[in-house]
Amino acid sequence: MACKLFLFLGAFLLVLLHPFEVASRTLKPKESQFSQLLHSLEAEGCQACHKGANIKGLGQVKQYLNKYGYYPEGVELTEEFDDQMETALKKYQEYSHLKVTGTLDSSTVKEMMIPRCGFPDIIHNKGTGRKHGHKSRFHLVAHYAFTGTKWSASKTHLVYTFNSSVQVVDVQTLRAVCSKAFERWKAVSQFTFEEAQPGRTPNIVIGFHRRDHGDGAPFEGPGNTLAHAFPPEDGRFHYDADERWSTNPGVSEYDLESVAVHEIGHLLGLAHSQDQNATMYRSIARGTIKRDLAKDDIDGIRALYSNR
Repeated sequence: MACKLFLFLGAFLLVLLHPFEVASRTLKPKESQFSQLLHSLEAEGCQACHKGANIKGLGQVKQYLNKYGYYPEGVELTEEFDDQMETALKKYQEYSHLKVTGTLDSSTVKEMMIPRCGFPDIIHNKGTGRKHGHKSRFHLVAHYAFTGTKWSASKTHLVYTFNSSVQVVDVQTLRAVCSKAFERWKAVSQFTFEEAQPGRTPNIVIGFHRRDHGDGAPFEGPGNTLAHAFPPEDGRFHYDADERWSTNPGVSEYDLESVAVHEIGHLLGLAHSQDQNATMYRSIARGTIKRDLAKDDIDGIRALYSNR
């Protein structure tokens, strides 16, 4: 049950001289759900959409903000630009290092259009989800954060396996990618990792999936959520099969290992960091390699398990 509440809703050589590159299907990334809203703002000459305004697309913005934790749990979403939306936008702008105005301006919409991890940015009412001891309802101070759960003291050696509903990457490539990603976390924490042998029950299951794949968090197709993972001790880590993946990404591709390192952080109990240099930051640009753990990532995992 806890895993469903806190799903946060985000990589190698096939041969020696030729990096693996893949496009899972010949899909052209669809126009972002916010593109029309951005066009509307620009076409009407609006610098921003303010409280009380009525503009097409506000419902999509509210759904986005709600998905990533910027609304209180259980709030009823309407099509109006109301006080709650203004408050949610201010939180989002603060988290995103934007000018905090509470208005829906083009820079805020453009930030929402960036493909990202499906893990929420804000966790509600979880004492263990602190950042450096900060205990406010919404965790908006900088640096690392926790998901609210962690692996029990008896589980420091984690076993992983692969299970995809869509074949995007051959298992040898995925095995090499994830092995290196796990090694990065092993080097800075108490955890060790091992690929499951036949007949052994895994702690972690990694795979490629498309759209609705049965975990309650469907992917939306290319150009949206890149991947997602569940916090301890669920162990599921899913790549979106509709994105373009590579072990040596070009300008239109995402790096398999960089995303793996990020999602493993969620599997271990880390939430998103507001440090844009951290591996646990919520988004990564196409063509970017971000495999090395930053100081903030290392501080976070060590703080989370500091009492052992």
